[in-house]
Amino acid sequence: MPYKEPKIEKVFFSISEVAGMLGVNASLIRFWDKEFSVLKLQKTRKGNRIFTNEDIQQLKVIYHLVKEKGMTLKGAQHLLQRNREGATKTADVIEKLLQIKKQLSDIRNEMGEE
Repeated sequence: MPYKEPKIEKVFFSISEVAGMLGVNASLIRFWDKEFSVLKLQKTRKGNRIFTNEDIQQLKVIYHLVKEKGMTLKGAQHLLQRNREGATKTADVIEKLLQIKKQLSDIRNEMGEE
């Protein structure tokens, strides 16, 4: 049996990596860090923010509320304080639906090429 390399998953991400994932500027993430108390970001000794997968999920929820739903910052803050779990589940469902939509689109494109 051949040796199989263990799959290594990243635990921490830099602000530039997270900004790339969300398609926003790093300055917007810094701003959201100051505005949203639900974000509990860790910092290195140098003061650089480091993000866990949980932090990224919270940022995706904030992105969904502010950028996609068009909520104000105050409205999004209030919703996250009142119903954080519900907002998170909604954002997760939307993300999964978008993935399914992309997969279906890819399948349609492959079928059209044949």
